[in-house]
Amino acid sequence: MKTHLSINVENIEKSIEFYSKMFGTEPVKIKPGYAKFDISDPPLNFTMNQRAAAPGGSLSHLGLQVASTAEVLAIGGRWRENGLPTLDEMQTDCCYALQDKIWVSDPDGNRWEVFTVLENTEGTEKAAAGCCVPASETVSITRSTKTNCC
Repeated sequence: MKTHLSINVENIEKSIEFYSKMFGTEPVKIKPGYAKFDISDPPLNFTMNQRAAAPGGSLSHLGLQVASTAEVLAIGGRWRENGLPTLDEMQTDCCYALQDKIWVSDPDGNRWEVFTVLENTEGTEKAAAGCCVPASETVSITRSTKTNCC
């Protein structure tokens, strides 16, 4: 099984450059206004279509779940080596789980997290205090704005 995600982007060239750096590979197909990445680890069919921005139907964020903090740090390191601004959130209680994660944003403002779940916090006071509520309405990785989660 392989997950498929398709997103709309305003500038296909900028997005190809960003996602090539983020995934550490080039697209397998590029057509006018379209690009496809076929990622083996994690299994992902990721496509982009160039379209003008439209209101509504906004995306919260996208994520890559990995097995360990070492993998989170390795992917975050690759993102930084490729010149992508990141935001680290280690030991953060998010979505009823203690997590280590690193965030990055694409040229259209879509936020991605690479994360690992360290422990389940469901049912604790900490989890109930504010699961997955951004610290601000606008989260910009380039300004290193901290989020409370998701």
